[in-house]
Amino acid sequence: MYTSHSASPKKFGRHTSAFKAKPRFGGGTKKIFSNNSRPRFGGGNRSNKRARGEHIDFSRFIKKGTHVEEKAYVSKHTFADFPFNIQLHKNIAKAGFIYPRPIQDQAIPTVLKGTDIFGMANTGTGKTAAFLLPLIEKIAKTRGKNMREKVLIMAPTRELALQIESDFINLAFGFGMFSVACVGGLPITKQIREIKLGVSFVIGTPGRLRDLIERKVLDLSTCHSVVLDEADRMLDMGFRDDMVFIISKTAKEKQTLFFSATLSPEIKKLTEQYLKDPVFISVITGITAKNIDQDVIRVRSKEEKLEKLHEVLKKDGSDKVLIFREMKHSVDSLAKELSHFGFKVGAIHGDKRSRERIRILDSFKKDKINILIATDVAARGLDIPDVTHVINYDVPQTYDTYVHRIGRTGRSGKKGTALTFVPA
Repeated sequence: MYTSHSASPKKFGRHTSAFKAKPRFGGGTKKIFSNNSRPRFGGGNRSNKRARGEHIDFSRFIKKGTHVEEKAYVSKHTFADFPFNIQLHKNIAKAGFIYPRPIQDQAIPTVLKGTDIFGMANTGTGKTAAFLLPLIEKIAKTRGKNMREKVLIMAPTRELALQIESDFINLAFGFGMFSVACVGGLPITKQIREIKLGVSFVIGTPGRLRDLIERKVLDLSTCHSVVLDEADRMLDMGFRDDMVFIISKTAKEKQTLFFSATLSPEIKKLTEQYLKDPVFISVITGITAKNIDQDVIRVRSKEEKLEKLHEVLKKDGSDKVLIFREMKHSVDSLAKELSHFGFKVGAIHGDKRSRERIRILDSFKKDKINILIATDVAARGLDIPDVTHVINYDVPQTYDTYVHRIGRTGRSGKKGTALTFVPA
């Protein structure tokens, strides 16, 4: 079990006498064969969810990281091998890509052939480029025949959708292609205007996409390419009905790409319903990353819990910390506590305006703040470099959620630490 030790404080911000605070892109291929409510976004008010959450043996949160260098994946291709447009090769080179990551190495040739895919991969393995690059190539080739053809990319959260659009803008530079990010919290009038001007890539969250379809603004009848990124997370968030409705509005003949970190019965049912003769690609390397030290901190009271959190944050090496809480108001209250005691802290959850969330995430990525407190809105898909610690201040509802939370640290072969507060 994790034990706290005193250490000299770091300068996260101002100090008080009460607490001396211191402060991104293996396995072979083989063929494979609800929730009815429209949810509120983000962490939500989960007062009755604990009863529905699974029982988790706390010992599963304890695992010593091995920090052993894994054998490097030997890609079958370089990016130069892929039959891309010259401009796309220039964009790839500008992005610094040379050797594809496993999911890219295996998915890109398959997508280029027009085959459906179900891809399973750990978070942070390069899925975005695995589908963006071949779909940009596909649209570049077909634009002369059908200028109205669209690609639809659905993602569970605003942050992930906006990140995908940012990657698209960089990779599609020079093609004259346009995209729209259809997400809640940003002005719908601007999104409507962009759609009417004409876009090739529609990237969004299920709720806003459905809204635009029902307003008869978004026509997906010429959409012959559909991507569901983090499909399991969308199901977890209660978006099944929206997903089914949106897919039903796309072209009958289409290429569908599912990406998920898990293969639940519900996901399997969707793949059987929507994927035609798909190729299954799995690059899952383990339940949790091998280079993450996982431990628990046992506490008897709220006061002791806050005190032990301060001890962790003051320790050498706690340079960039992501703290997860279950409820939105809990995120705000903890952020207020830590800010009061001198820590440079930000907070994000579903009730914050999108612009504010984007600003806070950018500050965390650029090390303007060292602590980010969030609901599970930050548990999936976000590429935040150099997070040293993930702290589950509240026990997650499911072990899958735990896995995705701690996947924010220990990335790109670096050492990470995951700590979970549990009752003594």
